[in-house]
Amino acid sequence: MENDLRRCFEVFCLYCQSSQNEEPYVSITKKRQMPKDGLSEEIEKEVGQAEGKLFTHRSAFSRASVIQAFLGSAPQLTLQLYITILQQSISTGRCVIMTLSLLSIVYGALRCNILAIKIKYDEYEVKVKPLAYICIFLWRSFEIATRVIVLVLFTSVLKIWVLVIILVNFFSFFFYPWILFWCSGSPFPENIEKALSRVGTTIVLCFLTFLYAGINMFCWSAVQLEIDNPDLISKSQNWYRLLIYYMVRFIENAVLLLLWYFFKTDIYMYVCAPLLILQLLIAYCTGILFMLVFYQFFHPCKRLFSSSVSESFMSCLRCVCLSCLRGKPTKTVTKTDTDFKSSTEQDVTPSTSKMSPEPTEMWSAVDLCSA
Repeated sequence: MENDLRRCFEVFCLYCQSSQNEEPYVSITKKRQMPKDGLSEEIEKEVGQAEGKLFTHRSAFSRASVIQAFLGSAPQLTLQLYITILQQSISTGRCVIMTLSLLSIVYGALRCNILAIKIKYDEYEVKVKPLAYICIFLWRSFEIATRVIVLVLFTSVLKIWVLVIILVNFFSFFFYPWILFWCSGSPFPENIEKALSRVGTTIVLCFLTFLYAGINMFCWSAVQLEIDNPDLISKSQNWYRLLIYYMVRFIENAVLLLLWYFFKTDIYMYVCAPLLILQLLIAYCTGILFMLVFYQFFHPCKRLFSSSVSESFMSCLRCVCLSCLRGKPTKTVTKTDTDFKSSTEQDVTPSTSKMSPEPTEMWSAVDLCSA
């Protein structure tokens, strides 16, 4: 017995010593640094088996946290808040559950943002600063909390109609990647997993689009799904898609709040409804503001953008100004045409009738001033 224990102890010591030594099998990865003054260096890095496995486990944990956040915590938070409003009371346990659910959703959205950055800029060595994490956290907190409150308020007064809102949102985002895939005419993706058949690949893609629709139900999905792409993820910065999403979502939230205001019941007797609507809309705009700050100042790969947020905003303003300026000359031209026509008509009339009214008007004005 003592010999067996001694042998086990020796094997454990040898294992600890071998784990501290360099691993015999390493892989070399090449990463490019962020460009400085238009130049970027390529760096080679040796990655051991343990570090590679750790990276794989971290990426799997990130994906699992996103799935758990939007398919588990988001419905839980919505249900708990709905029960709280109907009962008009909140317990300590329910408050803790709602807080943890909100933090879980925000963390899942944050991991989704970081995952999207690392996938889009896989060739570069990405380092996310703490201020970037803070901006993403505030952006997602305001966006998700406002969205959940709006859905719960609408559900509390128009219970059955919320199913229409949910189904329209869900199926719109579920079928959107498939519509783009069918319109592109690309072949069916076969490189997801070699062991999967066509039916298995379709099931995996349906699950991905299901998760994509669930994320977009509550907030903007930083990972944009593209089935016709070999990597299944869009690596381009879609500013216009982002702009359209937030414009439509803001209008939708405003319409749902207005419907809640017109159909609210007695449980909101002591709630100032206009003030609450204003606060929710301002909170949603605050989340958008933190998003713009993140993309403008704290995005780790902002040097690779073809155009920044401020430049895109200025280009939109220029387009609006140009469209306004183009409309003004047409009005001035029509005005000059009418003036020219009136002047020609006056030339046709006799000179006595043309000149007689003006002196009388002038003298009458002088007489009034002197009086």
